[in-house]
Amino acid sequence: MNYTTQMDAAKKGIVTKQMEIVSRKEQIDVEKLMDLIAKGKVVICANKNHKSLDPEGIGEGLRTKINVNVGISKDCPDIENEIEKVKKSLDLKVESIMDLSSFGKTEEFRKRLIQISPAMIGTVPIYDAIGFYDKELKDITADEFLDVVEKHARDGVDFMTIHAGLTKRTCETFKKNKRLTNIVSRGGSLLFAWMELNNKENPFYEYYDKVLDICEKYDVTISLGDACRPGSINDSTDASQIEELIILGELTKRAWERNVQVIIEGPGHMSLDEIKANVLIQKKLCHGAPFYVLGPIVTDIAPGYDHITSSIGGAIAAANGVDFLCCVTPAEHLRLPTLDDIKEGIIASKIAAHAGDIVKGIKGARNWDYKMSEARRNLDWEEMFKLAIDPEKAKRYREESKPKHEDSCSMCGKMCSMRNMNKILSGKDINILRDDE
Repeated sequence: MNYTTQMDAAKKGIVTKQMEIVSRKEQIDVEKLMDLIAKGKVVICANKNHKSLDPEGIGEGLRTKINVNVGISKDCPDIENEIEKVKKSLDLKVESIMDLSSFGKTEEFRKRLIQISPAMIGTVPIYDAIGFYDKELKDITADEFLDVVEKHARDGVDFMTIHAGLTKRTCETFKKNKRLTNIVSRGGSLLFAWMELNNKENPFYEYYDKVLDICEKYDVTISLGDACRPGSINDSTDASQIEELIILGELTKRAWERNVQVIIEGPGHMSLDEIKANVLIQKKLCHGAPFYVLGPIVTDIAPGYDHITSSIGGAIAAANGVDFLCCVTPAEHLRLPTLDDIKEGIIASKIAAHAGDIVKGIKGARNWDYKMSEARRNLDWEEMFKLAIDPEKAKRYREESKPKHEDSCSMCGKMCSMRNMNKILSGKDINILRDDE
């Protein structure tokens, strides 16, 4: 039996090879997985032209996945530098990489990325349009925007951020409800400017059916972008954000009617007490579609440390049902991230995702923690390094300050609680001051 997309196959009762792989990874019955995909609650982003892909599932009942952003820009056009970031991200086993390239040899970078990456690849086509056509924003036509979408799909991109919810109606809501930080989404601000300069409707909304044609043809998942995501905790959960979210819910149903898979993008900056409510609102208004968030960043005062502010929000978001976290690096709001920034952002996001998975009750999540605690009790340093989310750093810290006695660390020495409890419970003496073992 033929099928066009993973959702189409699921509705027809066809188990694809991608479903089989995800089923094994997630330890979930393939029939249950297929049902979730058919209902839009799980997606497998798997473009037919991405031949190196090792597929992952995103959504209800599955592990929280991590995305990392890379890409060349006008100020930093070095492709090889970005490829190194890609390789580091793959070494750290991220499930997704977004190419946010906006200048220069974007096509060359995108094709190399798709060729080498087993992780799913996402893009934001509007970023690429200005450089691709070498035209000012206002002079790009609706057809040209759509042509870039098709080019990315043909190249093998698995999911694309499409800001189709920023309609004329949404823009009027934004204008009537002033924000502290206006529209901070890069794609959203570009579209808002294009609409204002040309006095036209958002082309991705007006010609949404053509976008769906492209996505259905190549099995591209639409990541419905949140142009009105809050850029400060002052602007969160406001009229603009909710207005757009309502439209995204309507667009989700239209995509599902065409068997096109959907992810919903979300905030952004948001105080801790609003996160749970935002997850509930998104899941309700967008009919249970997987939720993808940047952070949320829970305070605006920590430039240089936003990998921490976002991991705090990410853990709470994941615990309350968010399915996909976009990692935020320490360089957020300041500059293009370095290789070290990328690593720090990924590690912080992986910690947040795992913390959320423990709360969600994801199969096997707590077992990792159990094994680490067992290794600590046994003072088995090699096992601790093997289980660590960042073995390299854990081993380096240990080596930088070696204790006199191997069954301790240089902070506690022979006062180590693990060491002394092990000795006492096994009937041995504790020799804290004596030199004998």
